[in-house]
Amino acid sequence: MKTTAVHEGGCLCGAVRYRFTGEPRVTSLCHCRSCRRACGAPSVAWVILDAAALEISGTPARYRSSPAVVRQFCSACGTQLTYQNDASPATIDITTASLDEPNAFPPSREIWLEHKLAWESVSPGIPHYAQSSRGASPL
Repeated sequence: MKTTAVHEGGCLCGAVRYRFTGEPRVTSLCHCRSCRRACGAPSVAWVILDAAALEISGTPARYRSSPAVVRQFCSACGTQLTYQNDASPATIDITTASLDEPNAFPPSREIWLEHKLAWESVSPGIPHYAQSSRGASPL
């Protein structure tokens, strides 16, 4: 009998927890200005999955960071948790570092390198994109 893995994570203080079953569609390391500012980090790793696969307990705060994007975060400790673009309502991105086992999901691509901070290195051996990877060829 085949079993499907359950993956869990949550915020720093534990007020918001989440879980998803199965494997993600893709994993990314994003260098865009918006992700950097939202997380206060030089780049942000994401696990992209089917939105229907995600279960959240607790009540994360929501912030529309741009006209088409909603981000969720813990209102108690500030941990950035999700990113969802109105253009792709069937998917949701979860911050990889908020997973209980983040090492299980290394990035399979790197995006928005045109926004990358000059002192941050790129990951060797994975495709790199100047902007989004949607319809683009790697650099």
